[in-house]
Amino acid sequence: MNPAFETEALSWYEGSARQRVAALVDPGSFHEVVGPEERATSPHLALFDLPEQFDDGMIVGSATLDGAEVLVAAQEGRFMGGAVGEVHGAKLVGLLRAAKALRRDVLILFDTGGVRLQEANAGETAIAEIMRALIEARGSGSRVVGLVGGRSGCYGGGGLIAGCCSALIVTEQGRISVTGPEVIETNRGVEEFDSRDRALVWRTMGGKHRYLLGGADAFVDDGPGAFRAAVQAILAKPERLDLATLDAEQARLERRLVRFGTASDAVAVWSILGVKDAPGVPGLSTQAFHAIATCRESADDAR
Repeated sequence: MNPAFETEALSWYEGSARQRVAALVDPGSFHEVVGPEERATSPHLALFDLPEQFDDGMIVGSATLDGAEVLVAAQEGRFMGGAVGEVHGAKLVGLLRAAKALRRDVLILFDTGGVRLQEANAGETAIAEIMRALIEARGSGSRVVGLVGGRSGCYGGGGLIAGCCSALIVTEQGRISVTGPEVIETNRGVEEFDSRDRALVWRTMGGKHRYLLGGADAFVDDGPGAFRAAVQAILAKPERLDLATLDAEQARLERRLVRFGTASDAVAVWSILGVKDAPGVPGLSTQAFHAIATCRESADDAR
């Protein structure tokens, strides 16, 4: 089979971290650093008799995208659900610090359930360090674009990091939330949130809802070509991170809370936005969804 065809046929949701990277950037351009051959494994997992992975579930390196040099990080959701630990986080911090020094744009391919419980303190510290390094990279002029469409979604600390990005690209399969469905159910009960109700999970945390709310900048099909086109469009715009930007973001969030604070479900939010057939949104194709998604401009959430 033609390798180019295999790349375009790849399901982002089903693919591995390395498959996603290879399909996203220019062919053969990715150069990994701190790869598996260096065996930078977690120092904590052996204490719990848990298997290690030689890249610790984080792939980082440089590549070109349409000839432009970029830095790339990809979380491997197949290893511990892409959970963040000490080494995993340190690799991303290092990449973001390199972006600041080199003035390079960064692509983060999220696929994470949050922080590893076995490395709780180290993982939480890593999240804070990543967020600081990300903001510093953006402050230097680097654009940091998050891509969300993997099996594990983008939860916990990953959701916080995603919120710090210059822009987010999501698929319908991509889910973004600081608190995952199981955690909500465990702490508040199944009456509050049934984590087994996949329809509820997807309409509450999924890509369509995030895009309609203005929490994501592009909604694309589940494929590398769609992600690549969206990344190129975002990188064509200048980065801006200053006090005025932060003030505008805060005001946007305050307006959102006032407007949607009493809504008990995503469907109610969509109705407030003016979607005529709000219950039918989950079943819409990408093309049909884009046709009705113009209402997001009225949410006072456009960036």
